Amino acid sequence: MSDQPPVRTALYEEHLSLNGNMVDFHGFELPIWYSNIKDEHLATRSGAGLFDVSHMGSFRFTGEDVRAWLESIATQRVTSIQPPRCAYTHFLDEDGFLIDDMIFAVVSEAEILGVPNASMIDVMWAWFTKHLPADGSVKMENLSEETAIMALQGPHAKATLDAAFGEGQHVGRFKWRALTDNNLGTTGWIQGTGYTGEAGYEIFVPNETAPAVWRALVDNGATPVGLGARDTLRLEKGYLLSGVDFCSPSLAPEGDDGFLARDSWETNVPFGLDLEHDFIGKHRVVSHSDDDERWWGIKYTEKGPLPRPGKEVQSLDGQPLGRLSSGAPSPSLDNTGIGIGYLAGVKEGDEVLVVASPRKSVKAVVVRPPFY
Repeated sequence: MSDQPPVRTALYEEHLSLNGNMVDFHGFELPIWYSNIKDEHLATRSGAGLFDVSHMGSFRFTGEDVRAWLESIATQRVTSIQPPRCAYTHFLDEDGFLIDDMIFAVVSEAEILGVPNASMIDVMWAWFTKHLPADGSVKMENLSEETAIMALQGPHAKATLDAAFGEGQHVGRFKWRALTDNNLGTTGWIQGTGYTGEAGYEIFVPNETAPAVWRALVDNGATPVGLGARDTLRLEKGYLLSGVDFCSPSLAPEGDDGFLARDSWETNVPFGLDLEHDFIGKHRVVSHSDDDERWWGIKYTEKGPLPRPGKEVQSLDGQPLGRLSSGAPSPSLDNTGIGIGYLAGVKEGDEVLVVASPRKSVKAVVVRPPFY
């Protein structure tokens, strides 16, 4: 644990003014909720949710061969991503284990912007630095401390964006664009990306303009949403959470049994992995058999104690199949229990048991997320 107090983002005072329940999240002081998790979750699904995600990092990579370089260390075929598109990728270590995942934007043939996870900024900075070309042809900048990031998500996101900024700042799904002249007088950029599965944006602005941008979005109908609903929203879509659904062995706590040491095949994510190029760690990805544990979802088919991380999953006759890495009640599905984890020897539609408590196992069905 760090002896340093948690970092306060540029939006800290805005959270206090909205009665945000503040917590220490990976060294950042952020709201877990403002009203309650369920209401904020459903407001995002039905309207427009607004999230402070300034704890996430922001890296800039530049150079004539920057796409080919990134492709050599990424599971994504980066050279196939044309400007101004965004894409998802994994980064594996030399043994093939997943270090982190990342959304990146190809701004131009010679510039890429990437968003490492909150607790992984220093780790990924060191990893990228280690693998930069020796000839200096690729440069890297860390924009994290000077950049505030807000996620605006939900079916009303575009209307809220237009009302706050003025028309002209919209960007399509998984695309990037620089902010142009707008009502709020801010510079920065906007991406059609997010962590909820809803249409929407991630908005990157200088720290000094972030409070005015936040207030304008709230004043024009966005519901402030905390980390609690961010987690249930991503779980309903089956999105992995770094450090919870996977963890590099080098970062695991003492005594860890290695359950979360995974690669891209095991995470079973249907995007971000392209085997038609060479990348660090590929040898492990292609080494698996169909009998190995792989990422699946489970959905309760009866009432019982809720699924939680670490809970064992068994066959109906009591044989162990694996265990959950994430689990929670689903607000969009009337609080039905859902979870994701790593299971062996199952297929979609199989009935299983979740050992939810020492006295109660709950029937569930194996599903391929998203749940909602």
